[in-house]
Amino acid sequence: FYPFAGGLRAPRKPMGGYAGLRPQPGRAVPPPLMIRAGPPQRPRGARAGKVSHLKSCRKVDPVTYAAITGWGKCLPPAVLTNDDLATFLDTTDEWITTRTGIRERRISHVPLAEMAYVAAMRALAAAGLDPGEIELIIVGSTSYDDQVPNQASGLQARLGAKRAASMDVNTGCTSFLYSSSTANAFIRTGVARNALVIGGELISAFLDWQNRGTCVLFGDGCAAVVLQATDREEGLLAERLGCDSDGRDTLVVEGMGGRYVNKGRIYGDTAWTFEGQEIFKRAVISMAGARADVLEAPPPPPHDAGLVLPPPPHPRLIEAVAKRAGVPMERVFVNVQRYGNMSAGTVPVALVEALEEGRVQPGSLLLMPAFGAGLTWCAHLVRWGDRVTPKGTTDVELPPCDKTALELVHDMIRAKGKLA
Repeated sequence: FYPFAGGLRAPRKPMGGYAGLRPQPGRAVPPPLMIRAGPPQRPRGARAGKVSHLKSCRKVDPVTYAAITGWGKCLPPAVLTNDDLATFLDTTDEWITTRTGIRERRISHVPLAEMAYVAAMRALAAAGLDPGEIELIIVGSTSYDDQVPNQASGLQARLGAKRAASMDVNTGCTSFLYSSSTANAFIRTGVARNALVIGGELISAFLDWQNRGTCVLFGDGCAAVVLQATDREEGLLAERLGCDSDGRDTLVVEGMGGRYVNKGRIYGDTAWTFEGQEIFKRAVISMAGARADVLEAPPPPPHDAGLVLPPPPHPRLIEAVAKRAGVPMERVFVNVQRYGNMSAGTVPVALVEALEEGRVQPGSLLLMPAFGAGLTWCAHLVRWGDRVTPKGTTDVELPPCDKTALELVHDMIRAKGKLA
């Protein structure tokens, strides 16, 4: 596969066999499935009005798109303000706000699984789908409750989505958009007719609460979308994914991962490397290039991007990316002041809130750039459909929280101290 403005494109001819597929005695090996992403084109020799199909286990219309038909968010009720942080850190509300634009963030009293379940049920209700109809579940996150088994299978079991395939995706703050690209490819190639995609984090449990340079930046939150196959030109029209791996050491969370096992490191007791200036420089360059690529891809002209949501949650970075994109700030949706950086949850929560606030109209073009650890980067150009209101609602809620956010943080600090 090689990158181009519309995503990943397969070579026209097989490259000498199939990875992981070996012929068995007495069994014929099926021909490879050739996947062509990006703007769909009619296969050669297809007559007008006649549908041609890709070779897969399900017949597929080659002009299938993946429209967003459902959406829902789940934010923990406990709010941690800058003044709360100033009670145990050498900082002030003014210091945090002027440098980050953040005034408050959410701290979860429940595992990520609970937030994902509530967000998923709300998204399914908005789409008018029963959980049993879902064929694919993807959870994008960096802060899973478990690595084995994966987070998505737990959500599948909770939902009762027995027909679904389930997987996790971890690409840092870009995890939701990378998950969306994956789901889009499944639908465009006929592997699934619909998908439930979740982006969320329980990052507070992994923060170093003595490091004011990082703990003030992050918060917990989750949101979900439902994608469904359609022959209308909706959903993801263009995408650009990449990774600036030369800079991966500029953003590292020590204490999360297998290399710390049996090395005297307590899981969750972390140390963060966060080289802000270097990350800033690389983020602006990467996302500006990705943005240019997706806007130059047909069919929409560059001036047609109606709303940007959201660039990374930092005011100077937001302004720098918007300036390079030639997009006025009034067309950029910003909610960093309320939630901080929710990593994989940032983009989907912003999408849901933009819908709730009437910023997304039928037929709107949405530009979604993101940048995360790795250093991964991407940009999506999405055409919204005709419906901007949910088909239905659900009464599913998080269990009540009987503590303040500050009390929850102090509990985490004490627990880390006792374990150490």
